[in-house]
Amino acid sequence: MRIEKDSIGTVEIPDKAYFGIHSKRAQLNFPITDEKVHPLLLKNLLLVKIACAQANYQAHNLSYKKYHAITTAGAQIYTTFPDYQAEFITPAIQGGAGTSTNMNVNEVIANRALELLGHSKGDYAALHPNDDVNRGQSTNDVYPTGAHLALLQLNQMLAIELEKVIVVLKQLSDKYQNTLKLGRTQLEDAVPTTYGTSFNAYAHLFTRALQRIKQVHNSLLVLPLGGTAIGTGITANPEYLKNVVPLLSKIVGLPLKQADNLSDAIQNTDCFLMAADAFKNLAVALSKMCNDLRLLGSGPRAGLGELALPKVQAGSSIMPGKVNPVIPEAINQIAFQVCGYNATITMCSEAGQLELNAFEPVMFRDLFSAAELLQKGLKMLKDGCLTHLKVNQAHCAHQIEESAEIATVLAPKIGYVQATLLVKTALQQKVSIRKVLKEHLKLSATEIENLLAPESLLGCLHTNSISQPAKTAL
Repeated sequence: MRIEKDSIGTVEIPDKAYFGIHSKRAQLNFPITDEKVHPLLLKNLLLVKIACAQANYQAHNLSYKKYHAITTAGAQIYTTFPDYQAEFITPAIQGGAGTSTNMNVNEVIANRALELLGHSKGDYAALHPNDDVNRGQSTNDVYPTGAHLALLQLNQMLAIELEKVIVVLKQLSDKYQNTLKLGRTQLEDAVPTTYGTSFNAYAHLFTRALQRIKQVHNSLLVLPLGGTAIGTGITANPEYLKNVVPLLSKIVGLPLKQADNLSDAIQNTDCFLMAADAFKNLAVALSKMCNDLRLLGSGPRAGLGELALPKVQAGSSIMPGKVNPVIPEAINQIAFQVCGYNATITMCSEAGQLELNAFEPVMFRDLFSAAELLQKGLKMLKDGCLTHLKVNQAHCAHQIEESAEIATVLAPKIGYVQATLLVKTALQQKVSIRKVLKEHLKLSATEIENLLAPESLLGCLHTNSISQPAKTAL
């Protein structure tokens, strides 16, 4: 064991450990969960530390020996991250506004750098986690910068899966563009529409969701890095301040920009709230569509039965042959969870006080979880449901034929009152509108066909005017 010391006292650290006293104290202080800080946040913090060391060296604020050791250590840990992952021991939810996570990264880099310099772990007189690895930095600008970068990656992965779902919905819209179905409002029979129209509406809905994610992507490119503690850049070299974001931009290959007002960027977290809102919006849209899929696929005999959802597993431990819509149900639950995360993130963002928001740890934990749940959920929905979804066209045609509300197409010709009487008669006598037209209005079979044939109904719907959603890419 080695003994490490801080302003509070001493702590024993295993000789082989790359983490140090700050990391160990956090592990002991926050026994809330076994969940550790997200690997993407840690890996991006490693890149931030490399950029900061480069900027300090260029500003003649760090010796070549230390700069080379820090950047080499950071790059090694990044490229072989699984070998070092156990060294990042701080819990995902922690007090201290992320200081424990920042120091965990500082200590692991410092101790690996010490090895490269021929020193023992913990020999901080030769290279220090605070004085050298954290030079010109504060948790308050570094930690959210790492979160920006992690969210940019997660956003990109989410956008890719969402684009794939939009493509499948467009394909379903094309396939069933002339398949008539009975529309419903407030769960009551309404006028005819087509499944092409329905799937196209979903495609438009998710295209807007993708556009919101794109807006989040752009806002996350603006970083608080360089603001240090409260946005004033205290302890940072002016040359470092000028170069650190461009250097990081080059490392990660993204057009990053330093915030125009670093005090604002450090104390306010609206960019993260914007991400949470985009995720919630997508979650609600997914849940609404899955509600529809479950209703439209209900049955097989006593439900609506218009859709044939893929059968992926047995549905009951007691009822033989029962199959449930488990994929849409899982999406609903993902949506509920993401909405819960949104509530937490909203409260965290509001609870910031004065020059800093101390609640970023749980905010980041929930943002990352939301993005990953949605990404995996979209893939599950596409592969396990949408790709193999079928419309029961014969059943839809039968429901249109039996519907009384198709009398709506007659209203412009015979008037609303007369059309209402037709509907009431059809419902009271439990007969089709066709029969009412024949027996009460004495229309010929040809006249009725001209009014109610599928091609006639399609001609009333103006489906050709419904545009496809525009492609949106990050």
